[in-house]
Amino acid sequence: MKVTLVRHAETEENFLGHIQGRSNPLLNDTGRRQVLRLKNKLSDLKYDLCFTSPLIRSFETALVLVGDRVEIQRDDRIIEREMGELEGRPKEEYNAFQFWNYDKNRSDYGIEPIRDLFQRCENFLDELKEKYPDKSIMIVTHSGPYRALRHLLKGDELKGNLLDGKIENCSCEEFEI
Repeated sequence: MKVTLVRHAETEENFLGHIQGRSNPLLNDTGRRQVLRLKNKLSDLKYDLCFTSPLIRSFETALVLVGDRVEIQRDDRIIEREMGELEGRPKEEYNAFQFWNYDKNRSDYGIEPIRDLFQRCENFLDELKEKYPDKSIMIVTHSGPYRALRHLLKGDELKGNLLDGKIENCSCEEFEI
């Protein structure tokens, strides 16, 4: 199975540095340009399936990337992490390092525990592996599930702090399983 992992393009909240969580904004003009550039970059690749978060910013990104060639299926398991009381707040109020520690599994402020995020992403990947072992699949999601899926696809050990750098809007990586 071949997996292309994509983070949605930019929204106004991304631009302003706000925590989005499960809020549901559209892409901004920069985001629309980002996704068109990525579409051109991926134009020679063929996909059998595309899965996306149910949030509009991911669906809009997927629609531009493959909507004219591949059916897009929404899946709640790859929705962004619940950010609780911090949703809509400036990113400076969120100490990501604390909330990406797999061993501590914190849920302060109503933030979804890291192990819950990884479990739903792992369930999603396990189903893909079982149902579509020989397919080429695009997954369009958010920074939280993107990071979790990347760790799972790479077979990383799930312990300690799993915050591994910034994932830019419209980032894209390919994996062979």
